[in-house]
Amino acid sequence: MKRCIVCGSVQCIPLYAGIIRCSKCGHVFADLLLGHKRLKKIYGKKYFFGNEYSNYLKDKGVLQKNFNLRLEVLKKFLIPSRHKHLLEIGCAYGFFLDLAKQQFETVTGIDITEDGILYAQKQLKLNVVKADFLKHNFSKQKFDVVCLWDTIEHLERPNLFLEKISKLTKKGSLIAITTGDINSLNARLRGKSWRLIHPPTHLHYFSGKTLSRLLAQKGFKVTYNRHCGYFRSFDLASYNLFVLHHKLFWIYNLLHHTGLINSDFFLDLHDIMYLIAVKQ
Repeated sequence: MKRCIVCGSVQCIPLYAGIIRCSKCGHVFADLLLGHKRLKKIYGKKYFFGNEYSNYLKDKGVLQKNFNLRLEVLKKFLIPSRHKHLLEIGCAYGFFLDLAKQQFETVTGIDITEDGILYAQKQLKLNVVKADFLKHNFSKQKFDVVCLWDTIEHLERPNLFLEKISKLTKKGSLIAITTGDINSLNARLRGKSWRLIHPPTHLHYFSGKTLSRLLAQKGFKVTYNRHCGYFRSFDLASYNLFVLHHKLFWIYNLLHHTGLINSDFFLDLHDIMYLIAVKQ
């Protein structure tokens, strides 16, 4: 039986199909054991070009709008003389690091997607590595800021990630996380139809309480916790609706060729958490 990563309990009850809730602390997670090989297969090139996004590179401008929003909030907590070296876990194609490099002395990224890492290395000239974070040897390298943008929900063992992050950081370092809020009004109203209930890519569904508790166990104190909105392209929204959900390829192709979906919009459903925590 799966054990809750937050409180260690094995007392879990079904919530939705393939999704269980810890009876003790309320953490929600997928009843799945994937392993690194399957995760690596899921996050291959097709994830960014067809399986999850229509064209990740085409959405670069929109994605960087979101990263700019996250960076502007993060900058309010930075002490220039203290926070110099940043690590992004789940850096994908390096769009955030490309923005953040102006703010830090060094920026480093790690991801398991080969195509994304090659793009970040060759096109953006970034210091990124294709590796399993839990197994990668950072040698004596330490970081002052660690970011996981819409990443922690994808991890099979986020507790172990936070444990290793704690070892790679010193007192006063920051960790910044965005992820869905399972306790938000929208998530509770939508139930199993909430758009972020998405196994096997989304494996963990945190609330502010459960994520703060897990961070505290690893030596981090949450100092910022707000819901945040995001920009999304009409192209991606149409692709998700007509292709991924309803298999109506012809409608998406028609819209795509007309150019009617070549813009973006801002949306805030108050169901995405943005947490910043300080290493104690």
